[in-house]
Amino acid sequence: QVQLVESGGGLVHPGGSLRLSCAASGTIFNINNMAWYRQAPGKERELVATITSGGSTNYADSVKGRFTISRANAGNAVYLQMNSLKPEDTAVYYCHAVILGTKPWDDYWGQGTQVTVAS
Repeated sequence: QVQLVESGGGLVHPGGSLRLSCAASGTIFNINNMAWYRQAPGKERELVATITSGGSTNYADSVKGRFTISRANAGNAVYLQMNSLKPEDTAVYYCHAVILGTKPWDDYWGQGTQVTVAS
């Protein structure tokens, strides 16, 4: 079974940095787009950043210039480097990927990792 496992969340002071990682495991033949979403308390889940198989990236306006999404294809992993963190960044962050495994292309989600920005 394909799984996305996230790690790297935690508590950080405003202005600090944090690096999230997401590793895909299981029977995987190919991975297309990967992305990070987040959901803050009382808010809808929002798209934070995406990266295509070709390396093209897109960011939400709220994180542009502060966050960087990257991909390690050999390890089927995606990362989110978060700098200049603000309290507004506090949320559960979810990894998402479109994966070809034993089934036709489908989307998969990680379990989520909590990021708290406070002091």
